[in-house]
Amino acid sequence: MWQGESVTVGAAAAPVLDRIVGQKGAVRMLRASLRAPLHAYLFAGPPGTGREEAAAAFAAALFCPDGGCSKCEVCRATLERRHPDLVVVEREGAAIARWQVDEVVRLASRSPRAAPYQVLVLVDFHLIGAAAPALLKTIEEPPSTTVIIVTADSVPADFVTIASRCARVDFRPLSSEDLVEVLVGEGADRGAAETVAQVARGRLDRARLLLQDPGFSHRVALWRDLPAHLDGTGATAAALAAQLVASAEEPVEVVRQRQARELEERAAQASAAGERSVPGRAEIEARHRREQRRVRTDELRAGLAVLAGSYRRRLDGAGGQSRSAITAIELIDEAASRLLLNVNETLLLEWLLVKLDRVH
Repeated sequence: MWQGESVTVGAAAAPVLDRIVGQKGAVRMLRASLRAPLHAYLFAGPPGTGREEAAAAFAAALFCPDGGCSKCEVCRATLERRHPDLVVVEREGAAIARWQVDEVVRLASRSPRAAPYQVLVLVDFHLIGAAAPALLKTIEEPPSTTVIIVTADSVPADFVTIASRCARVDFRPLSSEDLVEVLVGEGADRGAAETVAQVARGRLDRARLLLQDPGFSHRVALWRDLPAHLDGTGATAAALAAQLVASAEEPVEVVRQRQARELEERAAQASAAGERSVPGRAEIEARHRREQRRVRTDELRAGLAVLAGSYRRRLDGAGGQSRSAITAIELIDEAASRLLLNVNETLLLEWLLVKLDRVH
């Protein structure tokens, strides 16, 4: 495997990597890579385990003249995605488009503008599909000053060859205990941290979001009690679907408020630097929209998991009803998979609730 030109990056401690929580194995591997980074890494694991945050922290350690001090302007700019040599590529549809792959190939050939390396972070590229062959050569042989980080939930068949050309760094869901300790360390009340850890499904980003979202307990109860409200009518199914979609906007609103604060901070920085507008504002707003969409999808998938749990509890001593409970769980799993395809959420939930009514 190719190794980049050796660049002095300071002490291997790299304090900026301490921002990666609950992933000791990943941190050890990244620290070991700092003096001679490899050409490509695969950050593999479920969403919400800190893959993208780890990519930014690793980039900061490579860019920083003090080896990732976490305090200088280079580190801050990288962690805030403002550094010109950190490029994040995210899909805009259900899969990675060929034009995005072509853009990655073009970007990879550039020289760094301010740092020893440029780092390309390719988010969710397990969804690359038929465009995979066009990316392979770039992954195998990028310029010596380009480091590519690919993030992926899994390694499907059409992604295997690309994955095999990368150094794999695994990210695991955090245990409830780890989540609680991280949240308490960040200042959260232990009782509140324990409550959100139970429903965050190992995702630190979701646990942090739920701490700021007082309505999450109500939404859990809404999904958990849903089977009891199905009455065999399409009107009820439609009303419940609309209610569920509306409730998913609650955590999105929390995110919108945080994003608004981010833009305000960027505007203040731009004004202090004599800029007339926020540099890259269109790209920031596009990223914000993608984040809102992900949060909404995450919320609906989390609700579906709660709903599936209601039917799993019915399997205990279900007797002759076990087949209907199993069918219901299969339908819920299918709906959760379809949510990732950018379908109409209300229509999907209406379809699901009508189907559940029939096996109820």
